[in-house]
Amino acid sequence: MADPSQTPVFAIVGAGQAGAELAKTLRKRGFGGHVLLLGDEPHLPYRRPPLSKAYLAGKAAPDSFVLIREAQLEKERIEYVRGVRVEKIDRATRTLHLSNGQTRHYDKLALTTGGRPRPLPLEGANGDNVFALRRLVDVDRLRPELQAGRRVVIVGGGFIGLEVAAVLGKLGLEVTVLEGLPRVLSRVTGEEMSAFYEHKHRSAGVDLRTGAKLAGFVGAPRVTAVKLDDGTEIPADVVLVGIGQLPNVELAQDAGVKVDNGIVVDEYAQSSDPDIVAAGDCANFPNRLYGRRLRLESVQNAMDQSRVAAATMMGAREAYDALPWFWSDQYDLKLQMAGLSAGYDAKVVRGKVEDGTFAVFYLKDGVVISADMVNRGPEFGFAKKLIVTRAKPDVQRLADVNVPLKELVPEA
Repeated sequence: MADPSQTPVFAIVGAGQAGAELAKTLRKRGFGGHVLLLGDEPHLPYRRPPLSKAYLAGKAAPDSFVLIREAQLEKERIEYVRGVRVEKIDRATRTLHLSNGQTRHYDKLALTTGGRPRPLPLEGANGDNVFALRRLVDVDRLRPELQAGRRVVIVGGGFIGLEVAAVLGKLGLEVTVLEGLPRVLSRVTGEEMSAFYEHKHRSAGVDLRTGAKLAGFVGAPRVTAVKLDDGTEIPADVVLVGIGQLPNVELAQDAGVKVDNGIVVDEYAQSSDPDIVAAGDCANFPNRLYGRRLRLESVQNAMDQSRVAAATMMGAREAYDALPWFWSDQYDLKLQMAGLSAGYDAKVVRGKVEDGTFAVFYLKDGVVISADMVNRGPEFGFAKKLIVTRAKPDVQRLADVNVPLKELVPEA
């Protein structure tokens, strides 16, 4: 490995999806200097989506979702420092201060610090049997508690909460999901999709309660029940909290880098410091398609934006304008979502909801701005094309499953 004191050092803080992809992209683009990847977990970089699905279910080993292996690190000449936190960035001297007492120099710096679970602001939320799910260690701590017949209360009806509910129900646990809003997935999808997933979970035996307002916990140091504001107490052997996440911006903020619901970057992933880029869950960026700033928590965003950040570190100017897309696996259902539906004024349902394979398209002024699909994988690529081309399809044809979506995509 090259002597970092003799070559330019591009450092990456955060060894998740974005950090690993950025490191690999630097080499793919021909960067010949020293690549330093710093992560605060003791593992090789890994994908997080399997944590709430296959890994939690015991159907996948950590080795199966590693992002970059030892052999590739060596081949690509990437120095990976694991299990160490970066505690301070000295921008004046371009120095990183590490939790092990060491310092490391950088010439260019990428912040791919991701996020952390949003804490529940209630007394008792730190009980011995109250868990969040973000890292491998979280699942490893949770697993011994997951014995068939035990009662699990999941706080939050978003992706994580519902994915975990689907897995734990299959493992023979009694599952209750508490969602404070009137419907599940309300921040990411429309009423039809929410109603469909609520019905699916209830049909599978999940006690799913919407509009459920938490008042506190009963029992310490282990919680024995979750208390609602109407006085209801729901017995619990295990509590999982999944109410979103917070971006890890403190390192940047303390260094004087601009933050506002994430590390503020431009379309090139450039922060307020010309030597620092940011990408992934921690970055707040302008989106051309939707005409506003976004901070996205998705694999797609982490991958695509990190590639743009790598280009910027190397002096290129390649604007980030990828279409956001997401997915969620629950039971035998694959939910695929393209675009953002906020602000829609019309929607079109394609297929029959009761058949378990359908799509909902969201339109604004006749233009397709997003689409949610259940078990319609072959159509997903064409749905994305409808969005990026700002298509204004005939709504009757859009709803007709006998009309191929391909025919509705405008010609280039």
